[in-house]
Amino acid sequence: SIASMDMGLLLRDDVFVDFFNTFLNLPVFGQTPIYISDMGRWYLWPELPSHLDPSPAALLAWLEKHRLPHFCKSSLCLHLVLCQRLLGFIRSGEAAELLNWQSADQWLLERCISGSHGMQHFRAFVQGTAGEELVDFWLITERLLGLDESDGSQRDLFLSLVHRLRATHLREGSSVITLCTTIIGSLPKAKHIQSISTRREILSKMQEQALFMIQSYWLPKFFMHCKMGMEEEESCQLLLQEYQEHLSQASWQKPQGLSEPFPTMHIKRSQGVSGPYCSPKAKAEIWALVKEGRDTQELKMATFQVKPERQSGPAGNTEELYLDKDALGLISQQSEHPANTAFGGKRGATFPGRPQSSAEQNLENLCKEKIFSDLLSSASLAQLPSLKKPVKTLDFLPWALSAEACAGQPFRDFLQCQNRSMETHLLDLWHDLEEFLPVVLDSSRENRFFLRHLIGEKICKTYLEEDSTERLPLETRTLVGLWNSLICGEFSPWIFRAQKEICKLLCCLYEEFLAEDDRMFLQFMAPGSDVPMPKVPGHAAGRWEHFHLSQRMNQSLKLSQALHGTRSLEGISSKHWQLLGARDLQKGGSIQAEMKLLL
Repeated sequence: SIASMDMGLLLRDDVFVDFFNTFLNLPVFGQTPIYISDMGRWYLWPELPSHLDPSPAALLAWLEKHRLPHFCKSSLCLHLVLCQRLLGFIRSGEAAELLNWQSADQWLLERCISGSHGMQHFRAFVQGTAGEELVDFWLITERLLGLDESDGSQRDLFLSLVHRLRATHLREGSSVITLCTTIIGSLPKAKHIQSISTRREILSKMQEQALFMIQSYWLPKFFMHCKMGMEEEESCQLLLQEYQEHLSQASWQKPQGLSEPFPTMHIKRSQGVSGPYCSPKAKAEIWALVKEGRDTQELKMATFQVKPERQSGPAGNTEELYLDKDALGLISQQSEHPANTAFGGKRGATFPGRPQSSAEQNLENLCKEKIFSDLLSSASLAQLPSLKKPVKTLDFLPWALSAEACAGQPFRDFLQCQNRSMETHLLDLWHDLEEFLPVVLDSSRENRFFLRHLIGEKICKTYLEEDSTERLPLETRTLVGLWNSLICGEFSPWIFRAQKEICKLLCCLYEEFLAEDDRMFLQFMAPGSDVPMPKVPGHAAGRWEHFHLSQRMNQSLKLSQALHGTRSLEGISSKHWQLLGARDLQKGGSIQAEMKLLL
């Protein structure tokens, strides 16, 4: 239903705008705009040359054709749908009667759960409980029921999701089976195609039951958790004060509809931007900031230790720059969780048990490189590094591919349109390895044992067996190293080696993808103007602008990965309450709230 709606109507929903902004700023794309709904203003990046007068209608048409279809295939869209279902229940008379909620209670809970940050907070709250399993089951089933298994292009994904359900949520003793005992007995075997309609009907009923349990049991618990947490956070006091005022007015009702008319939608005109439009060069400038910032840090490589984040004051008062250990999603989960003992000792760099060969030493260095591919999380403007060294696409390709999995896989679609079957196969392997890492390294993850064996065996069967469709153009020792560990469902540093080799093979094609994305954007935004594709950037943005943009994309990626499952959810901390106090869906929502805290 989202894919078939008019983009202008979709943008009138602040919750949709929040999820869509998060999606649009994922660093896989060329053009990464953001929409501020209370002003009706679009900010483009990269900006168009200043002599052009871009039309909002043309921008909406481009979004509808070249962004919305990918959004509808993303995990962000699934979370949007779940968020809408939860909000529908919160606003209903059924919820007020069942849970004795007043209008003020409904208003506050909406504020807490709306948007991508709200859903991340809710998922962090239910983490490690039966609620986590119910939410995960609902999301997988929602995706599965939206697929057509008779369509060859969707069949592999359909069967993969069915196998995942059977290995986790449909096994004996799971919370889902316990909840749905009355209907699970008639669930047909996944391999029996003749029972498609029956299986879909049963899964749909189970999904409804899981959703009702989430709504009627876990939402009230989340509401109490939010009220208690907000009382202890200074930045939430204004929100609580407003809640108490509403609560004291027995007749207060949440305003229905919009109290003010929508502002006229417009695009912020570029200021003095001359020369041609080129997103790859603009992305390289952003990544240069990241890379230079990383290179200027004092890294204690011998101990393989990431410094803890330092609490700093407002920008300009920070005495020293520290790494953001979560930045860009390139950091491996082993640096954040107990499972990092896979590297030996207390985050030590040594692989225990036997002497290291030169190949193992190279792999160790590769792990270090991956872990320290970080972005500055707090820095004074005066201390931002200069952009001196040229950056190649290969430097930021892992960043882009990490985002690609969360963005509905637009690069994969491009490869398929180019009939690049081997490169598509390689990209699929890259993503499957990325999915495997947090499962095997995070010991607290739900169904970890079943999932790591399921994913490991799937990778071996699909890509590494001798009778697989095509032999992968990776080094033999890399393929052997992957097989030896993944067939047992175990972590291996060969995963990083394989991903690095895949990036080298896909680099040129990703540059073609960005060039094509630019061409499509200019066809809509500057028809007939024949804007040239440059070899050098026509506009050199300031260091502060680069820093702001890199942080915006960073926050988008962190949020998307947490909801997608390729990054482990952070535990509840004071940051969640600070974000709740700072978040305004009409002023940039979730990713802008992160920037408010940073600045």
